[in-house]
Amino acid sequence: MRIAAPIEIGPLDADAQQAVRDLAAAAEAHDGVAPLSEQPLLNLGTDAEWITHVVAHTKAGSTIGYVQVDRSGETASAELVIHPEHRRNGHGRMLLKTAERDATLPSRSGEPGQHGKHLRVWAHGDLESARGFACAAGLRAVRELLFLTRPLAPAGSPAEPPEPPEAPAGYHLRTFQPGADDAAWLRVNARAFATHPEQGRMTLDDLRARQSESWFDAEGFFLLFPDDAPGGADDVDPAAFLWTKTEPDQPDGTRDGEIYVLGVDPDHQGKGLGRLLTAVGLAHLERTGATRAVLYVEGDNTPALATYERAGFTRAAVHVQYARP
Repeated sequence: MRIAAPIEIGPLDADAQQAVRDLAAAAEAHDGVAPLSEQPLLNLGTDAEWITHVVAHTKAGSTIGYVQVDRSGETASAELVIHPEHRRNGHGRMLLKTAERDATLPSRSGEPGQHGKHLRVWAHGDLESARGFACAAGLRAVRELLFLTRPLAPAGSPAEPPEPPEAPAGYHLRTFQPGADDAAWLRVNARAFATHPEQGRMTLDDLRARQSESWFDAEGFFLLFPDDAPGGADDVDPAAFLWTKTEPDQPDGTRDGEIYVLGVDPDHQGKGLGRLLTAVGLAHLERTGATRAVLYVEGDNTPALATYERAGFTRAAVHVQYARP
């Protein structure tokens, strides 16, 4: 007889947050892919109306399952993880049902963060076990996020990295200045990702949270400005931007550098700025010693996929979002 583990719903204290990180690490070691993406990990300490944390425990108090429901967008999004030693005992179904009830309860006001929303659930790596779980629960794939990779020749290797390309006529390139460029970057990011369910909703708090992470490096965050923009420097928004990310403490000789975000203002699209900034990012990652460039891109973003394929990227994995029909 299967007995569902007791669950706890509510904010996570420091110990509970660490227990979830340890749970995610155990699942990653077993599955070969991280079960929780960056934003849910950043949200572990968040206590707000738009987010719900649900933890499953053993009777002894060990954390064996976790689901986070984010209702800040038009649809609710969830990420779920069960400890490898406690799978196939109904804990995943229990957490999924809890998440669905949390997302779909009738909304009281219709304000952001309220309930009454359709739920989508991420399956990172689209593992066979996750596909089986989704099928048994009556869910179907509704979105794909592709993980692309490309080998690099880092500084000091026989093939020296190339010099970064110059900005095209009418534009100038410089690195991001924290504090001074925050508002301008948020504006162009919102325009560039107006239809994206996560990136387009980035707030100043989200930006500051990333700036406080150990991997943040303003020297790997590039802004491309039009030369003829009116107003002073503080009044000009970038035409495009490229943000890279390299996690610290990676083993020598196997360093991944990420094309973290690349965005082009709609008014400046069609001018090859995406190709230019991709080349800028790859040159920067090579100079910093990365041996492989990685990135995530929506499976239906045909223009971006074409840009990255021309730059030498190939598909390495896929992350899938599931929902009820």
